[in-house]
Formats: sequence, C-alpha cells, structure tokens
Amino acid sequence: MAVNPDPKPGRWILPLVILGMIAFTYFFVRQLPEASPDTTLIGAPDDTTTTTVPSTEPTDPEESTLDPDTQAYIAELDTLNSELQLLGTEIVTVNDGFDADPREIEFPEAEDRFESVADNTATLADRLGALTVPVGLEENQEALQRAMDLAADAANDALAGIRSTDTGELRRTAVEAYTIATEDFDTEVTNTKNAAGASA
Repeated sequence: MAVNPDPKPGRWILPLVILGMIAFTYFFVRQLPEASPDTTLIGAPDDTTTTTVPSTEPTDPEESTLDPDTQAYIAELDTLNSELQLLGTEIVTVNDGFDADPREIEFPEAEDRFESVADNTATLADRLGALTVPVGLEENQEALQRAMDLAADAANDALAGIRSTDTGELRRTAVEAYTIATEDFDTEVTNTKNAAGASA
C-alpha cells in the first residue's frame, strides 16, 4: 500500500478559496462606477450639510397687491418727491451760502440758482397735476398738490426776496416755508402709499 506523502491534502483548498474571493472582489470593485463628490455614504457623518436660511427680506406689498395704474402713480410720486427733496437741499444751501460771513455765494450765482429752483418746482407742480389719480386717492392727490403748490410759491418768494432791498427776511422766511412744504409733501406721499395699500 502506497503511503500518501501529504497527510492533509485538503489544507490548500481554503487558502485558494480565500485568494479567489480576494481576486474576485478586487476586479468586481474596479468595475463599479465612481461615486460623485457630493454622494453621502450611509452612516457617514455629514460635514457638508448646509442649512438654507429663509430670506428675511420683506416683500413690497405695493408690488404684489396694487393694480398697474396705481403702481405707476405711486412710482411717479416717489420720483417727484425725490426731485423735490433735492431742490429743498439746493435752496437751503444757496441761502446759507449767501448769508455766510464771509459770503460763500455771491448775488449773481444765488439769483440764478434760486431762479432754477423756482422753475423746477413749478415744473414738478405741473407734472403732479397731470397725473391720472387712481380711484380712492383723490383727497390724497389734493393734499399732495397743496404741498407742492406751497413749495412753488415759496420758491418764487425766495427769488423775489433776494432781488428785493429788504434785510433778507422775505428770502429767509420763504426758504423756511419751502423746507416745510417739502417735508409736508414727503409725509403726504407716505399717507398716499398707505391709503393705496388699504384700498388695494
């Protein structure tokens, strides 16, 4: 009877099986598609999670609730108001420069600039009067027109004052009245916006 030189012939099977599994796994994994950079593995901590904070910027109710005609009316009031406030700054600047000691703005320049304020304010008054007023805002329009007309009158008085031979009281009073009129107009624009929102 021949003697088997290897008393345990099956001992090589297990290492071969393991080696085969490793080789199979290696080639199988190489065939898988690569994961995208933003793929999150199950169970892995998500360090790249971003929290979206809701926008806190308020929406403009006028843009979302007013009809187009009212929106256009309000937009024009804002434009007129911005131009009027600039004219208010101009008339005060000229008046203060003319009254400064030593004088910073001489008479010819002051007269020209006062005249420009008067002309431009009259133009604003005409533009305001030509607006198509939305239904329900007629009283607001009247208040706006009163404030604008007072500003136009004050600008004319300031121009007349600088051309007069008085001590400057007419001019200074007119400039103060112009400033008050611009503030009143700004307030009435706000009131009109509120009224438009309430009636929309």
